[in-house]
Amino acid sequence: MDYGLNAISAQAQMLTQNKDIPKIDAHAEDTQLRKQTDAFEAIIIKMLMDNAMKDSKDLFSSQKDPGEKIYKSMYRDELSKASAGSFGFSQMLYDYLSRKNS
Repeated sequence: MDYGLNAISAQAQMLTQNKDIPKIDAHAEDTQLRKQTDAFEAIIIKMLMDNAMKDSKDLFSSQKDPGEKIYKSMYRDELSKASAGSFGFSQMLYDYLSRKNS
C-alpha cells in the first residue's frame, strides 16, 4: 500500500470539502486564466510540501513551540504561492484550456 498517495488523496479530499480549490473558468481571458491555473498549481505544490515535510524535525531546537506547526504551514503556503507558475503544472493546464477554447 502506498501511504504517500493516500496522504495526498486525503489532503485533496479535505481541500475539496473546505472548498479552498480555486475555480477555473475555461472561457476566461488569458490573464485571468493564467492567474487561475497558477492558483491551482500553488495548491498542488502546497500539498506536496505538506506531505514531504510532515515528519520533519527541528534540528536547531528541542523545545516545542505551540505555534510552530501553524507557522510552518503558513510558511509553506506562502512558499507555494510564490513558486506557482514555475513547476509546469500551471503551464500544461493553461495550454490545454487555451487550445480547448480555440
